Amino acid sequence: MRRRGEHGVIVLTALFFVAFVGISLNYYRLAREQRYVEAAAAGSVVTVIAGESEGTIYDREMRPLTNAGTRFTAVAVPSALDREATAVYALDRSRFYTDFDCGEPFVFDCRADTPESDGLTVFELPVRYSGDMCAQHIIGYISQGEGVSGVEYAYDRILRTPSGVSSVTYTADGFGRVLIGGGKSIVRSKAANGGVVLTIDEEIQRICESAGRDIERGAIVVTNVRNGDILALASFPDYDPADISSALTDERCPLINRALYSYSVGSIFKLVTACAAIDQGCGGFVSRCGGSIAVGEQVFNCHKLDGHGVQTMEQAMTNSCNTYFIELSKCLDVAEFRECAYSLGFGREMYLCAGIAASAGVLPTVNELLVPAELANFSFGQGKLSATPLQINQLTCAIANGGKMPVLRLIQGISPDGESVPNEKPAQFSEVMSAETAVQLRDMMISAVADNPRSNAAPKNVAVGAKTSTAQTGRFGGDGEELCHAWITGFFPAEEPRYAVTVLIEDGGYGNDSAAPVFREIAGKISSAG
Repeated sequence: MRRRGEHGVIVLTALFFVAFVGISLNYYRLAREQRYVEAAAAGSVVTVIAGESEGTIYDREMRPLTNAGTRFTAVAVPSALDREATAVYALDRSRFYTDFDCGEPFVFDCRADTPESDGLTVFELPVRYSGDMCAQHIIGYISQGEGVSGVEYAYDRILRTPSGVSSVTYTADGFGRVLIGGGKSIVRSKAANGGVVLTIDEEIQRICESAGRDIERGAIVVTNVRNGDILALASFPDYDPADISSALTDERCPLINRALYSYSVGSIFKLVTACAAIDQGCGGFVSRCGGSIAVGEQVFNCHKLDGHGVQTMEQAMTNSCNTYFIELSKCLDVAEFRECAYSLGFGREMYLCAGIAASAGVLPTVNELLVPAELANFSFGQGKLSATPLQINQLTCAIANGGKMPVLRLIQGISPDGESVPNEKPAQFSEVMSAETAVQLRDMMISAVADNPRSNAAPKNVAVGAKTSTAQTGRFGGDGEELCHAWITGFFPAEEPRYAVTVLIEDGGYGNDSAAPVFREIAGKISSAG
């Protein structure tokens, strides 16, 4: 009996011990939970990033060239939402269900009318590149969150900042579980409001891109002759920033900004020869064109093989007579002739912003031009001479602006709010020819269109001045014909010039046939738009 009693005491003691341990563990659990609650109250949080915004690239009128579209995303807390009722607003329901069933807060693309609640926070975020973008070569593109080319590269640090993150932060328990009753903190980034403001005019840029729609390879530049602002800069072919791999394998090399590359110039350079001649007192020079001229052992042909007859400078410019300008160059001081070309921007690199600079091209040296055949080529824009569409456009600005050549500008400045551009720099000019010389050259360009019944450059709604080129390349096509670049550069309105337009078409043939109609369309549409 005694042993049975002792055994019962042992069992009873054991039961009390087990109970004590259970109570202690439960107390310990409650203490832990209380500690987690206190930790939550002290600031344990869960932050979910809804998306990132980048600074906007604006045109001169503060119209967004990037971030022009918007999308809606929502941060969802599954424990606080009805699964099916919320799924109605998801753009991708299959993915929504997968993420919802994981039980953790997640982000999904949603409709614009998605209602907010404690467990659902909606954000409107900018779309960087839209399908209707323009000025792609200027804007450039992004790879792995960094600007790679164009303005995206030049202003990468300004356009992409830590303040671009939009997020929602919830109070959480010690296990990281969202406590809906604890409230939430929402950050809606305003980074997209600020950004870089270009001199580009979106409407004019679109006119140029439309007018050049059939250009296989080439470039168009439009500037304000009065201050040098680049209003449009289009390069062809274009490319899709969302499909850079295709652009890299395209044999047309669409990633190249052809407005920045140098090409043989051709007859447009006759404007420079005429400028040098007027400044050296040879503006009244008269010569007879017989269709060809011998310089040493080399024969140079005019495009009119039977000749133009006796030509004044204005007639020779209208007829684009090669032999006249070859004879004229013989009267010029070679060093002063070359210096005139240099002062007009030839042989000088043009810097627009970091990563965007136009080639200097090739300007022959004085020693090279002392060779008679080289000087002859130079006089009508052939030989070693090469220049970019931007350089040709800047020359046109100088003529149209009374001899004052503006520094071409692409960047207007930085805007903190998308409304203003503090500390914008004034336009810069250099006087490269007298006002009298500029007037004579301007009149020649007006006559080259108005007095030439074969010109394809004249719109119906505005008078223009222009000069075309058919620049030889020394390359030949499969038919044995030499490939030539087609050029035109000009200004309008003729009497009070405001715009300068330069068109280059690689291997485009005759300037009057392929480049002039593009110029005509651009000038006509800009004038109609007011």
